[in-house]
Amino acid sequence: MGLNIVQKILTSHLLSGDINSGEEISIGIDQTLTQDSTGTMAYLQFEAIGIPQVKTKRSVAYIDHNTLQTGFENADDHAYIQSAASKYGIYFSKPGNGICHQVHLERFGVPGMTLLGSDSHTPTGGGLGMLAIGAGGLDVAVAMGGGPYYLTMPKIHNINLIGKLNPMVSAKDVILEVLRLLTVKGGVGIIFEYGGPGVSTLTIPERATITNMGAEPGATTSIFPSDDITRRFLKAQGRAQDWVEIKPDPDARYDHEIEINLSSLEPLAAAPHSPDNVKKVRSLTGIKIHQIAIGSCTNSSYTDMMKAASILKGKTVHPDVSLVISPGSRQVLTMLSQNGALSDMMSAGARILECACGPCIGMGQSPATNAVSLRTFNRNFEGRSGTPSAQVYLVSPETAAVSAINGVLTDPREFGELSNIQMPQNFLVNDNLIIPPSKTPQDIDVVRGPNIKPFPLNKELPDILNCKALIKLGDNITTDHIMPSNAKLLPYRSNIPYLSGFCLTPCDPDFPARAKNENGGFIIVGTNYGQGSSREHAALVPLHLGIKAVVAKSFARIHMANLINSGILPLTFVVESDYDSIEAGDVLEIRNAREQLNKDNIILTNVTQNKEILLKLNTSPRQIEILLAGGLLNYTKEGR
Repeated sequence: MGLNIVQKILTSHLLSGDINSGEEISIGIDQTLTQDSTGTMAYLQFEAIGIPQVKTKRSVAYIDHNTLQTGFENADDHAYIQSAASKYGIYFSKPGNGICHQVHLERFGVPGMTLLGSDSHTPTGGGLGMLAIGAGGLDVAVAMGGGPYYLTMPKIHNINLIGKLNPMVSAKDVILEVLRLLTVKGGVGIIFEYGGPGVSTLTIPERATITNMGAEPGATTSIFPSDDITRRFLKAQGRAQDWVEIKPDPDARYDHEIEINLSSLEPLAAAPHSPDNVKKVRSLTGIKIHQIAIGSCTNSSYTDMMKAASILKGKTVHPDVSLVISPGSRQVLTMLSQNGALSDMMSAGARILECACGPCIGMGQSPATNAVSLRTFNRNFEGRSGTPSAQVYLVSPETAAVSAINGVLTDPREFGELSNIQMPQNFLVNDNLIIPPSKTPQDIDVVRGPNIKPFPLNKELPDILNCKALIKLGDNITTDHIMPSNAKLLPYRSNIPYLSGFCLTPCDPDFPARAKNENGGFIIVGTNYGQGSSREHAALVPLHLGIKAVVAKSFARIHMANLINSGILPLTFVVESDYDSIEAGDVLEIRNAREQLNKDNIILTNVTQNKEILLKLNTSPRQIEILLAGGLLNYTKEGR
């Protein structure tokens, strides 16, 4: 039986286990990336492991999240990351060089390699044929040190693309269709492998848009073949030597197949407040728009920007609309400035932001009270924009640009067809904002500002857990709920004690104080707990507050791994209705905890209601050892 693309890459990188669905495997990691929101913690953890130089083929530290410098904190983090990168063998992409996923696609991604990134949208690299996976910072730190990356072998679903996109229908509409079909929970434990004749009609930036936003249904990653289109893209980037062909064998098999006819798609939008609340744009036509933002790692490529510029050329943004545009990389921005497209955007009334994540992560450009904001981003969770009352819709660049002119949400097909926008034969290459690591690392002193605090370390799991249920929450609680990440808090990403005062405050403003007063406890939640960002702060901050376990109906993949890495028990109900048997404030107890971790079920006693509840721990034997040790860092330092 032949192999599919995922199996080929995994087999060539396999260090332990068998690639059978549901089994724990470990793989070698060729490349890593970090960004500054997660990078400081990742490098602090790398230092704690005690390895003098990274052992990957290429590790890159990007500055793209915390670029709004209203105080010393962000600048101090940048100085720390740059000095640590120089000392430990990591390439450093300076502020202004661009968003990590866009730049990595342009300058570093290699088909067939593995990439582990401390950002949930790392699967963008799958557009090139990489096996690119998002993870917590500690997993990335271990990989930088040459350690294996462990994961439960996902199922592999083939998404068979047929047909060809019609004018003014885009790759964003493809991934929105996937979300419409599968929901934000439908990809958990799955890798999406795209194939079929429709693949050859999609450029690398279009493929990258699809793999980037594949994080929203919770997929482990998404991947496209590496074909002649991939070769032409890399050649245009001056990297023809990096190309290798990767395609599935003719008799490759998959766990499931989904067919999407590109020819039948039409413009789509994710309505507030979830990426899977997908509707046809024509059903939303006429909604008054107050703000539009074009950019993010999902839709900030050269061709995305050129489409927006072509629509805006000779037009004027509606007087009631604020239009902001953030190109994804300095390469994109420079090329737009040279060919006149940047002038077309500015002449139409667009405000040009720097090449960074910006509004996508709430770093500036928060909408007005009750405003409707149209964004080409990947997430529209409530409050993520920085304005809790804002209504955020996710759309394609075409829909965004046409709506900016009309002032209302508009089906872009009403505009007519765009002139044929081609991929460049040669991209402008200037890597002078990418700083190689020092050739004399022994001479580098790592810079540590006063805002950089030690990260919390857990202790070995005690034999008895007896504490209160501090809070009870519903379904789809995101990492934005657990650890808000707005412009006011992002400067404190390296200060866990300060951040702890904001944990779960969007759900309950009193939670941090209650957790401190009770010396920690349990969190009780519904399904898909921890969806969204890879930020391990959503586990480190609860650890600082003394959280011993999270009891949920189900978990999002990365957050569950981060809880395990922090030594916090991620427990699920054997019978989901037992969720109703626990109320906030109940005293809960797990006796013989260390012994019970190795049993099929764990008995939780609700002391307050005199009821026993069966829980399970969906982990491997290795992960149980991590939990017993009090987290991955303790486990790693013990040399296990």
